[in-house]
Amino acid sequence: MKSISTQAAALALAGAFAGAAHAVNDLPGGPAVRQLNLHAAATRIAVEQAWLHWFMLITCIVIFVLVFSVMFYSIWKHRKSVGHKPANFHESVTVEVIWTIIPFLIVIGMALPATKVLVASKDTSNADVTIKATGYQWKWGYDYLNGDAQGVSFLSTLDSTHREISNAGAKGDVPDNYLLKVDNPLVVPVNKKVRIITTANDVIHAWGIPAFGVKQDAIPGFVRDTWFRSEKTGDFYGQCYELCGKEHAYMPIHVKVVSADEYVAWADVEKKKMAAKLDDPNKVWTLADIGARGEKIYASNCAACHQPNGKGAGPIKALDGSPVVQDADKSKQIQVLLNGRGAMPSWKQLSDTDIAAVISYTKNNWSNKTGQLVQPSEVLAQRGK
Repeated sequence: MKSISTQAAALALAGAFAGAAHAVNDLPGGPAVRQLNLHAAATRIAVEQAWLHWFMLITCIVIFVLVFSVMFYSIWKHRKSVGHKPANFHESVTVEVIWTIIPFLIVIGMALPATKVLVASKDTSNADVTIKATGYQWKWGYDYLNGDAQGVSFLSTLDSTHREISNAGAKGDVPDNYLLKVDNPLVVPVNKKVRIITTANDVIHAWGIPAFGVKQDAIPGFVRDTWFRSEKTGDFYGQCYELCGKEHAYMPIHVKVVSADEYVAWADVEKKKMAAKLDDPNKVWTLADIGARGEKIYASNCAACHQPNGKGAGPIKALDGSPVVQDADKSKQIQVLLNGRGAMPSWKQLSDTDIAAVISYTKNNWSNKTGQLVQPSEVLAQRGK
């Protein structure tokens, strides 16, 4: 749970070795500079976990000190050089009983509070809000299954400006929430039980927020769940906690906890956005209209890897001048977005209109002046092929 703090420490060390003065500060709800302990708890479960952590640590230290004190005392006090003779005995029922009962009582004393916390952390019943979190390479998809925001769904991706900072080598000052800021945070109400159902679309991911005391694997083909009830409002951060590929470091989790009224207002706004996105796949678009929409889709989903200028970077292929983009056979690019290719993940979670829009945008931007227009119906026809 506390591994996320190493990110802030790494930035500070990088600045020291490079001679640059990185102004890294504590991030409320996220990593702190020189953090050694667990995150400040925002849920009751996290408080119990912190107590359990210290209880176990102190218990083990006490046992360690007592056992080794007796052992070293016995070795020193009864050493051969002061004339002690070794005892010669075979069995002692009393000793056998003592060293069986005492460890048993210690184990029971440690197991009871641990079991209490574990059982409580797995009790996902009677949730006020249920959200499905789906891991993709390399972003999170959220679907609100009940409550005021029922029906709301969106993708949460690393903020493109932070990816640009990373591509430039993170030189100079970086934001305190470096590589943790997303375009669409998960919004939940304060003091409400939130159940998170996790799954994945491609490889194993893991959803977790240290301040909430939750971490749950997201496995393709399986459904797991966890829960939290935040007692504080504010922004809380986590990361994918399962090594999921080369973009693993660019898959943050941002949960925004707001008041009940703010949550209802946010849900209303998001529902209106969802309604606006429910386009008729048979609608015929003009190049200007669908290109403008595609520019927004590209900026929020594609520019982080392919760069705003379409030039790509490293193993990421350029879109500017790409043979697939310029090919007259539009189905080739449609299939790449639907099914992925190489390092390119599948984007079939986008709507038919959004996929058609971003393809139309890339086919007519930079040096790609093909004049080609992809309609949503063409994308719909390619799904499942």
